Amino acid sequence: LKARLGAEGLFAPERKRPLPRWPRAVGIVTALGGAAIHDMRTVLRARWPLARVVVRPVRVQGAGAGVEVAAGIADLNAWGGADVLIVGRGGGSLEDLWAFNEEVVARAIAASAAPVVSAVGHEVDFTIADFVADARAPTPTAAATMVVPDQVEVLAALARAEAGLRSGLARRVGLARERLAGLERGLGDPARRVTDLALRVDDLA
Repeated sequence: LKARLGAEGLFAPERKRPLPRWPRAVGIVTALGGAAIHDMRTVLRARWPLARVVVRPVRVQGAGAGVEVAAGIADLNAWGGADVLIVGRGGGSLEDLWAFNEEVVARAIAASAAPVVSAVGHEVDFTIADFVADARAPTPTAAATMVVPDQVEVLAALARAEAGLRSGLARRVGLARERLAGLERGLGDPARRVTDLALRVDDLA
C-alpha cells in the first residue's frame, strides 16, 4: 500500500502545505478518552488561548477505526472552520496504531482542504498517515506545540518591536531637532537683519 500510494505521488514533498502561522481554530481527530486529547488541549490552551479547539471524537483502534478517522477528517473539512487539523492518538502496539496505516485514512488526509499534522504514537512510531500528512509530529503533544505559536514569545517579540519603534522615533526626532537648530543658526535673528537693513537705507539716503 505504501509503495502504491507513493507511486501516486501522495508522499511528494511538493504536496506538503505550510501550517498557518496564526490559526483561529484547530481541529483534532482523535479519541476522547486517554491522555492524548488532554495533553493536546492543555498545550493549545497554554500556548495560544485565542485559537478555538474543535474535537471530532473517533475510535482510533479496532475494526472500523480507520473509517471513523477518515470520516472525522471529512467532517471537519465539511465544517470548514478549522485552519489546521491534528490527526492521531497516543502510543500503543503496532496493532493499536494500525488504523493509521489504512488506505481510507491516507486518502482522507490527502483530500483535506486544511493542512494536516499527523501525530500517531511515540517518536519511534511511523505510519502511512505520517507520510501523507503535511507535517509529522513525533507525539500528540508535539503536534499541539507545532500548530500554534507561543503567546509568551509573541508578546516578548511585540515588546521588543515596540521598544525598537520608540528608540527609532526618538532618534529621528533628535536628528530633526539638530537640523532645525542648525537652520536657525544659519538664518540668524530676522529682527536684527531688518534693523541692519533699515540703518543701511538711512546711510544710503
